[in-house]
Amino acid sequence: MYGYDQTSYGGQQAGHGGHHGYPGQSYGTPPPAGYGQQPMYPEQQAQQPAAAPPAPPSLADAVRAYVSGAMSTEEFQDIFCAAKIYCPRGENPGFLALNTTQEPVIPLFTSLKELRRYAGKESRYFTVTGGEVLDLLPTGYGFALDMEGEHRIVLDAKAVEEMVEYTMRRMYG
Repeated sequence: MYGYDQTSYGGQQAGHGGHHGYPGQSYGTPPPAGYGQQPMYPEQQAQQPAAAPPAPPSLADAVRAYVSGAMSTEEFQDIFCAAKIYCPRGENPGFLALNTTQEPVIPLFTSLKELRRYAGKESRYFTVTGGEVLDLLPTGYGFALDMEGEHRIVLDAKAVEEMVEYTMRRMYG
């Protein structure tokens, strides 16, 4: 028999008081209130997906809001750093600079459509994030965003340096 009675149910001897798993309960009596109410495996609740947070404005929308004064400098910089930037491409790697201004300016664009408006349909380009622009832009250069656009913005070298400082503080404290 190996130490247990194989004829009993739930470790109880058959024919002893009619107990079946509930101490102090006789057969046919309901279990105590709340006992056995919880299923062995929790039921999978149909989980409603959480409402997605609103998408941040596009860079073009951010430029319009910033130029109109509806967006703070910090909000604009945060959106700029994460945004995809379209850059005209020359024969050599790197940014193309415009030297027709007081200080050299790099033309940057919020979309391929804006770049093509400026440089033509067959223009070559590359894309980087705004954060990469700030990292790669040579010292002493500013940039013009959407030069042919309705809401263009030109940031001089000093403004770009301030953007770099702000970004570094946000990243590294």
